Amino acid sequence: MRSTAVRKRCRGSLPAALLCVLAVPPLAAQGSPRPVPPTSDYWVYVGAESADLLHRIRFGPGGAVVERTIPVGQSAAELEGPHGLQISRDGQYLHLTTGHGSPDGKYWKIALGPDTLAGPGIFLGNFPASLDVTGDGLYAFIVNFNLHGRMAPSSVSVVYTPTNTEVARTETCTMPHGSRLSPDGLAQYSTCMMDDQLVELDARSFEVARRFGLGRGKEGPIAAAGAGMDHASHGAGHTMPAPTCSPTWAQPSADGARIYVACNKADQIVELDRARWTITRRFATGRGPYNLAVTPDGRLLVATLKQGGAVQVFDLASGASLLQEKSSTTISHGVVVTPDSRYAFVSSEGVGAAPGKVDVWDLTALARVASVEVGQQAGGIAFWKMAAARP
Repeated sequence: MRSTAVRKRCRGSLPAALLCVLAVPPLAAQGSPRPVPPTSDYWVYVGAESADLLHRIRFGPGGAVVERTIPVGQSAAELEGPHGLQISRDGQYLHLTTGHGSPDGKYWKIALGPDTLAGPGIFLGNFPASLDVTGDGLYAFIVNFNLHGRMAPSSVSVVYTPTNTEVARTETCTMPHGSRLSPDGLAQYSTCMMDDQLVELDARSFEVARRFGLGRGKEGPIAAAGAGMDHASHGAGHTMPAPTCSPTWAQPSADGARIYVACNKADQIVELDRARWTITRRFATGRGPYNLAVTPDGRLLVATLKQGGAVQVFDLASGASLLQEKSSTTISHGVVVTPDSRYAFVSSEGVGAAPGKVDVWDLTALARVASVEVGQQAGGIAFWKMAAARP
């Protein structure tokens, strides 16, 4: 849906200039150019959580195809659920979490190309989910989402990848989700879905450095000591306050100066100044922003709208929403952008036995240019490489 009416959404008591963001593009942005076929081939990997499969997808001048399908897990009788994916910058390894298992999920490392295991998986905490890998590929930061049992503070696991060894497990908050490192590699960011927090970890000491409260009327820096919350509220006889933001993702900007947080429940994305640790803008979104990605050139912010089954693209200079369109199937999930900032690959889960899908969006033409079916509950997605298209 590309609206032609200009509207603004303002909230809170901060100056309107900080809180109001145009929700539609200026007229000049509405006449997007026609899609031009790619001259390169692009490869991504996506996990199908309810099928225990990894798919390698190639997109190029001929469209998108599933090039290879790889079974995941150790037991054919048990659903292990590939969830979080990230690929090292050198393109040699895929780092993967499986959220289920016996008793809990695991971290895995897969050698790309042959797509074979590069060592045994290791148990982490309850439901290891999103992850990111340092630029040198030596450490993986993995949030333990803890989907099971009562609400209780959970953690971020740090894995030394050359030996597949967990070297730290830092308690952060309840239901941590989304793991992204700053471009300078000094900090890791995750969110707390049930505690309405953004948490910054020092990527050298593996300790909590700062916290930011995202609850309505409570926005601002909070104490970093302990888990930054009232632990008693998680015990018997106590009820946790309902989250008003329920953040699901934290995405640093291309230059690392800002952090974008998806408030899934509030239908908005919050922008924080990393140095000042303050809110600078809010972006009104469609229903349920979930995962975020920024283009390497720093121009665009791409959001999946999970409950809305859609994709939304923002111009970061103006704050304008350039695109809000439905995905090719329901429940939009993950998003990754190509290094040339030209395409976004978006995974969608599907419902029940319906297949998942991966859509390819041209970020210049602002149009979906390809779609391919994959296994059920397609979620985690990671970019591998690009090369000149084969003749």
